[in-house]
Amino acid sequence: MIGQRLDMYVSETEQITRSAAQKLIQNGFVTVNGEVKNKNYKLCAGDEVETDYPEPVPDEAIPEDIPLDIVYEDEDLLVVNKPKGMVVHPAAGNYTGTMVNALLFHCKEGLSGINGVIRPGIVHRIDKDTSGLLVVAKNDVSHNSLALQIKEHKADRVYRAIVIGNPKEDEGTIDKPIARHPTDRKKMAIVQGGRKAVTHFKVLERFQGFAYCEMRLETGRTHQIRVHMASIGHPLMGDTIYGGGSTQFEKKHPRLFEGDKCGQALLAMSLGFDHPKTAEHLVFKAPIPAWMDDILALLRGENALS
Repeated sequence: MIGQRLDMYVSETEQITRSAAQKLIQNGFVTVNGEVKNKNYKLCAGDEVETDYPEPVPDEAIPEDIPLDIVYEDEDLLVVNKPKGMVVHPAAGNYTGTMVNALLFHCKEGLSGINGVIRPGIVHRIDKDTSGLLVVAKNDVSHNSLALQIKEHKADRVYRAIVIGNPKEDEGTIDKPIARHPTDRKKMAIVQGGRKAVTHFKVLERFQGFAYCEMRLETGRTHQIRVHMASIGHPLMGDTIYGGGSTQFEKKHPRLFEGDKCGQALLAMSLGFDHPKTAEHLVFKAPIPAWMDDILALLRGENALS
């Protein structure tokens, strides 16, 4: 054991393949003395290694009759306005009630199969507590085209958010690599050697202690906007995972952050891409939802800058 690589040790003791062991380590399911380590960490005398396993995922998603806010639809794709609180696809703890369950009912068999039976049609995702636009592919040709546009930064994804504090500059770019948090597998973090992540932001409106901002994604990492804004000292309002949720304004107006309104004040507002079949450039915009309008109205009344 002493001097042995962590992935080899887990592979041998758990009787699984080395690649399976590496996946467990990468996703934070293996700890050494209570901390997540790299797969090539060499074990020392006295190290205590604990291995956990993610909950099993069902073989396939089940169609459910759940209403969808469809912004656009044709034979190749559809654009959906996802509500705050809805999970995009089934995963541990959320096997039903997801957007995929609703899409399967709406589209029957007409969804791309590139991401398998758990994530049919899903080209990109947004967090459970983020509302806004998603494009869904109905066939593999459309899926490949849309995914390539996102990968090559040709798709335009614009967000609106309310952040805590006031950024010094009216506009800026955050270029910091993101990876899984070294000790908390439920979080992401700025990590040297992580995946390249770039967010462009612009301040639209300033208040006492808050700012209403627009963010344009150049890349699309998990929790990217939330992690990036927190890294420069401006976490999103309501985002208790990355530093929000404890301002006097949030405490004064708890009704704005309860039930289906809980979570970060973040909206995937605009989505632009070239149609996979016609090559026509399409742009869609989601309306500002009532919960965000309520927050902005209060900020403009209570925290307006003189």
